Amino acid sequence: MSAPSSTAGSVGASAFAADFTVEPHPADALFPASTRRLSVETEPGVRIHARVCGEGPPLLLIHGHPQTLVIWHRVLPELAARFTVVMPDLRGYGDSSKPKGDQDHGNYSKRRMAQDLIAVMGALGHARFRVLAHDRGARVAHRMAADHPTAVERLALLDIAPTLAMYEQTTEAFARAYWHWFFLIQPEPMPERLIEADPAAYALDVMGRRHAGLSAFDPRAFAEYQRALALPGTAHGMCEDYRAAAGVDLAHDRADRDVGAKLAMPLRVYWGAQGVVAKCFEPLKEWQRVAADVDGGPLPCGHYIPEEAPDELLAAVMPFLIEGL
Repeated sequence: MSAPSSTAGSVGASAFAADFTVEPHPADALFPASTRRLSVETEPGVRIHARVCGEGPPLLLIHGHPQTLVIWHRVLPELAARFTVVMPDLRGYGDSSKPKGDQDHGNYSKRRMAQDLIAVMGALGHARFRVLAHDRGARVAHRMAADHPTAVERLALLDIAPTLAMYEQTTEAFARAYWHWFFLIQPEPMPERLIEADPAAYALDVMGRRHAGLSAFDPRAFAEYQRALALPGTAHGMCEDYRAAAGVDLAHDRADRDVGAKLAMPLRVYWGAQGVVAKCFEPLKEWQRVAADVDGGPLPCGHYIPEEAPDELLAAVMPFLIEGL
């Protein structure tokens, strides 16, 4: 039976119905039984899939590429003991909608993806909340904090430097390590066609070649990433995400820089000591250029922090997230 769903277009959208039910999902076993699933229409033709768990102040968790909301399964129990945790799939990923990209890729801009999540939080009645985000999700969170400063109370970002800084400081070492950045932005349909030929292999190639290899992932979680990658439209959605990052997103970031705009809310940034970002950039220095209140440091892992080093992440970020509650 198909499930009911909520409609939300802004922070003022009506709250999502608590008795929402859905058919069993392959990833259900990775989450507490109390976790609810929901779907929110954020604009005509675009629905965002999410899970909600816990009670307390709202905390938004945003995943990265080529993953889904499942990346949070190891840190969720402790976070849900203190917060109402909201975990969406970004547009183009997981079980969320994967609309056809616009000519300028603007409907996959981080501004548009951030608006999706503002709408999801609004549908749940959360006009102000804290954010923990990884990888692509951290880029969405950066734009959300810039565009919606009254909504984002505190912000923690994992294993990225600002997108503009990373593109402007690209080196041969970075281009070799982050080859997918430059592969995915190629014109349609070449990268889509290659990913769709073997989506499971794409996950193995992108994720398995990093510092911890496949040992970082619960096999059930990795199977979920492979399932989601094979869904119709996922390859296109991912490519559009990256095409936007190499175009319209840079324009938005440059506009902020040109007027001297800085994030004002408290920001903490953490990166994997064995990751590419740590080796090719100075993350804390770069974030200090775009935010007024920044701190953070390395964690003993590679890129996939919530799965490689969940205890270390929680020890670092939990005091920051609960401060002032």
